[in-house]
Amino acid sequence: MATDYSAARTNMVDSQIRPNKVTDLSVVSAFLQVPRERFVPPALRGVAYVDEDIPVGAGRYLVEPMILGRLLQFAAPQPGDRALEIGAGTGYGTAVLARLVAHVVALESDPGLASQATANLAALGVDNATVVEGRFADGCPARGPFDVILYSGAVPRVPAAVEAQLAEGGRLVAVEMVDGMGRAVLARREGGVVSRRVIFDAATPLLAGTESKPEFVF
Repeated sequence: MATDYSAARTNMVDSQIRPNKVTDLSVVSAFLQVPRERFVPPALRGVAYVDEDIPVGAGRYLVEPMILGRLLQFAAPQPGDRALEIGAGTGYGTAVLARLVAHVVALESDPGLASQATANLAALGVDNATVVEGRFADGCPARGPFDVILYSGAVPRVPAAVEAQLAEGGRLVAVEMVDGMGRAVLARREGGVVSRRVIFDAATPLLAGTESKPEFVF
């Protein structure tokens, strides 16, 4: 019997996203529209909607739906926004974010994953997203500044070079890992100054390639 992915998607929203303080109807709607099963390896499609991080290859994962949903709600994406997703992987977060903003730049360091993301987005007709290959620590200054910056995976610390790519009034959301503990943070640029605060506890795998290096030191 074929899996009813539509029912699984609705169940994911009703059991994982709505009960975990994600009340923004535009964010909820975006999750209902994107077929998560298309962004995982074929052998894992049957578990695409479980409340876990799903491995997609190259040591990378799709972030647990609840965590992604809460990050997006705190980022408060608007229809006219320009967004940057760091750690695009196979493109799932990009596809969700693309339904909430005007354009998404999807940064991915792994060429194979970047190619998959491009193909997946094209197959779904997502025409307001651009996949770019590059180092996560650099962000994408050539295409900034950005109203929203989303990390799809944990980092030891968000680099100052990436925070600098926030537009005035821009919001950055990420999970930072400190001493083995994950904490989601929200950074905002107001009056030219970036302020940040912890918004909730979270556990999600580190983005491959962002392990502690000098650029992440306070």
